[in-house]
Amino acid sequence: MSLHLGNTAPDFEANTTEGRTSFHDWIGDGWAVLFSHPADFTPVCTTELGETARLKDEFAKRNCKVIAISVDPVEDHKAWCGDIEETQGHAVNFPIIGDEDRRVSQLYDMLHSGEGDSSTVRSVFLIDPNKKIRMTLTYPKSAGRNFDEILRVIDSIQLTDGYKVATPVNWRNGDDVIILPTLSDDEAKRHFPDGWKAVKPYLRVTRQPNR
Repeated sequence: MSLHLGNTAPDFEANTTEGRTSFHDWIGDGWAVLFSHPADFTPVCTTELGETARLKDEFAKRNCKVIAISVDPVEDHKAWCGDIEETQGHAVNFPIIGDEDRRVSQLYDMLHSGEGDSSTVRSVFLIDPNKKIRMTLTYPKSAGRNFDEILRVIDSIQLTDGYKVATPVNWRNGDDVIILPTLSDDEAKRHFPDGWKAVKPYLRVTRQPNR
């Protein structure tokens, strides 16, 4: 199944380290990150899940839950959590889905073809309160993800949902933003009374409006 931005995230039921979960019910009325990892008891995944645990408060500030998935069974997940806490210094504080039958992995197209096994690639899906997919990232198995980038994209999407702006290259929360080119200057004056810097007629830079 090919999923695109704006599609409704497929719902499913699955066993997790925190019990049986219905995905849409678990998301509730907030945001969610679903991310896959290739396998339990592997080095890169151990660092990633430890980092995710460390960042729990940062995700919570953004009204965002996190849930992980791999094709390993839940009991293996639970056994592996001890290693994660020991080596990374943070106990796993989010659910991990056991997807032994690959049903969810296939639903979200997470399986890495041509690799000679059935493990998942490092996929990330950001899902909004309306259960729409707003961002996807896919890394090869060999490259650990940058979770600062995931938080940065959440900040950008949540900001641009509320204001008529876009975020420029390498933007960080608090940096200047770009006024949407679809706004005329007269319309922009109503939305941005403090003004802006017009680098080009289509490139108008202004302060982040919610700061």
